[in-house]
Amino acid sequence: MGALGDLEELAYRLALIQNASQPELKKPHMLVFAGDHGIAAEGVSAYPSEITYQMVLNFVRGGAAINVFARQHQMELKVIDAGVRHDFEPSLPIVHAKIAQGTRNFSLEKAMTSHELSQALEKGSEIVEEISRTSCNVLGFGEMGIGNTSSASMLMSCLMELPLEDCVGRGTGLNDEKLAQKIRVLQEARNKYPARLEVADIMQTFGGLEIAMMAGAMLKAAERGMILLIDGFICTSALLWASKLYPEILEYCIFCHQSQEAGHGRMLDHLQAHALLRMNLRLGEGTGAALAYPLLVSAVKFLEEMASFDDLE
Repeated sequence: MGALGDLEELAYRLALIQNASQPELKKPHMLVFAGDHGIAAEGVSAYPSEITYQMVLNFVRGGAAINVFARQHQMELKVIDAGVRHDFEPSLPIVHAKIAQGTRNFSLEKAMTSHELSQALEKGSEIVEEISRTSCNVLGFGEMGIGNTSSASMLMSCLMELPLEDCVGRGTGLNDEKLAQKIRVLQEARNKYPARLEVADIMQTFGGLEIAMMAGAMLKAAERGMILLIDGFICTSALLWASKLYPEILEYCIFCHQSQEAGHGRMLDHLQAHALLRMNLRLGEGTGAALAYPLLVSAVKFLEEMASFDDLE
């Protein structure tokens, strides 16, 4: 016992999720939720908001990192427009689930209305419900949205009651000056709202439509007993929020990657989670989840095929 180290712990978690001594991985899907953020207008990102819709088109063309890894590991990729500030052609092969043309600028007003939040959560749930009918039992979660590390940092700060400077990182690669500006903008925005907010209010005030929709999808996936592959900082912030509503969701999660974003390690510690990989990724898209998926395959395979001493007698 213990010779396979963390792989044994991974196999054990998979067996617990499925309540089976021989867990199975069926029809793995990767869901990439995309949305724009009004706070991006305050210069908190190194890239303009237009990159969000351009990356969605890149996903469709198959040219992004997540396309490469999803193809490699035979994961079906679904790209979901949760709130991109662009009108896509209806024929574009994505999940057309747009709630609004991005969120509002939370330095001026709440990011979304309560109705928009409810819509996003419900749509995420519906997407997973439909996928579950295909016998899929493994879901990877990814995201795309310029400005979404700002939203994730605000969620983390509020939900974990930490100072913002402990939660804010460089996102897509800000220099020291831009990082200081990002922290200042976010702190000024935080000061406009009550010190304590209810869980739903935190997402409504500071969240992203893609983050909220992802949280709704995660909650439904856990309800359906699926394996949840949690990627980096943004995805973990969605899970952190969902876990405040339904703590048992954590029992269905495999934490795939600890990103280079400053607050991610603290968030994982708070969730008492250990990530399978640490490769300094900072591009989102679910890439960490896709890269970790073969470890799940190996964990299942050794349970299924590896001989024991009893087998050798």
